[in-house]
This record gives sequence, structure tokens and C-alpha cells, in this order.
Amino acid sequence: MSREHEGEETKIERFRALVQQEFGRNLEKATPANVREFLEQYQQEFLYRNTDGPLELNEPKNTYEEILKDFFLRVLDRPSEEAMILLWLMAFELSFYAIEQHLSEKFQPLFGETPET
Repeated sequence: MSREHEGEETKIERFRALVQQEFGRNLEKATPANVREFLEQYQQEFLYRNTDGPLELNEPKNTYEEILKDFFLRVLDRPSEEAMILLWLMAFELSFYAIEQHLSEKFQPLFGETPET
């Protein structure tokens, strides 16, 4: 693989190292709770670090479906490495959210709660 500056790490390599440092080489330390914490911290440190002052939300979309479509459309316009990281983060978050929901349903009877119908 050729790079302009041989000693420079790519964004993907830095991201991979960060993920492995946090969750282990095979993601063996990943849990729904620490995945959520990692995502929050990553957003603050890397995705919003260039914003000066308060973060202003100006979301013109009205439904979750519209927001998702807008996200995926914007990802297509990002440089490849950034797009891959954003898509990986979203997939990681959604996967561990599904695990958390599954475990919650599985252990719900242990706490004497009945699912709402």
C-alpha cells in the first residue's frame, strides 16, 4: 500500500487502534454499556472537536426515517475513510443496542416485570 507520507497513520489505522485499545484486539471487552460510553466519548472528542461554542441543532427532517436517509446521503459525500468510520460506528451502535434490548427482554422475568402489551 503506498502513501504520500510513509510514516503517517491513516484515519482508519488510528481508529482501529483506538477501538482495539478500548475493547481488545477481538472486541472481547465490548459490552452494551461500554460501547455506549465509547460512542459518546468518540463523538465529543473526534466528531465535534472543531466546533467552537455551543452545538446548534438545526435538523430540518421530521421523522426518524428522514434523518436516517439524510445521514446515509451525507455519508456518500464524505471521504472514504471518514465514511467507513461513520458507517462502522453506526453498525456497532445498532448491533449492541439490539443485544441490550434482547438481554433486557430475556432477564425481565427475573425482576418480576411483565412486558407491556
